[in-house]
Amino acid sequence: MKTKIKLPFALLLIFSLVFYNGIAQNADKWKLDKDHTSVNFEVKHLFNTVNGNFTNFDGTFYFDPNKLEESKFTFTIPISSIETNSEKRNNHLKSPDFFNAEKYPEMKFVSTGFEKVSEDKYLVKGKLKIKDVTKNVSIPFEITGKMDHPMMKGTTVMGLAFETEINRNDFKVGAGDWTSTKIVGENVKVAINTELTKG
Repeated sequence: MKTKIKLPFALLLIFSLVFYNGIAQNADKWKLDKDHTSVNFEVKHLFNTVNGNFTNFDGTFYFDPNKLEESKFTFTIPISSIETNSEKRNNHLKSPDFFNAEKYPEMKFVSTGFEKVSEDKYLVKGKLKIKDVTKNVSIPFEITGKMDHPMMKGTTVMGLAFETEINRNDFKVGAGDWTSTKIVGENVKVAINTELTKG
C-alpha cells in the first residue's frame, strides 16, 4: 500500500532540507579586530616614497578554505581617515585634486569569487569602487596563521595579509595637472594586514 504525503508537509520537508543544507554550506563568519588590523599604502613622490595609512575601516568576512564558493569579503574605507603624517598633504589628498572626499566619502571592495593558488595563498576577485569608478580586481592574500586565542577561551583567531598595487589614474585619483606622474607616482602599493576572530 502506497503512502501519500500531503502537499503542505512535502513542501515543508523540501524547505527544511534546502534551509539546512544552506546553513551547513555557509562559510565561517569572522569578526574584524580593528585594533590589530592595518591598512597601509606607499607611493612615489619624485625620488622619495611617501608612506601612509587609513585609520578607519570596516569589513565583513565569511571565509573557509574548504568552502571558497561560499566565502565572501567586503571592505570599506572612509577617505577622511587618510593619514600621511602631514596635515597639509592629508587635506590635499582629500581635495578634488585627488580623492574628492566630500563628494566620494568612501572606497569599497566587494568580492565576487576566490581561487586557491598554493598552500595558505589565495586570490580574491571582486569589484573595487573608488570615486565614481568601479573596476574588477584580483587581490592576492595569505593566511598568516590560525589558532585558538590564548587569552579568549572559545575564540579562534586568524591572520590574513593582502598585498596589491593600484594604478591611481585608473580610478581618477589625480585631476588636472595631478594626473601627471612626474611628481606623484602612478602605481600605489597597498598592504592590508588583518586579524579576524570567531567564536
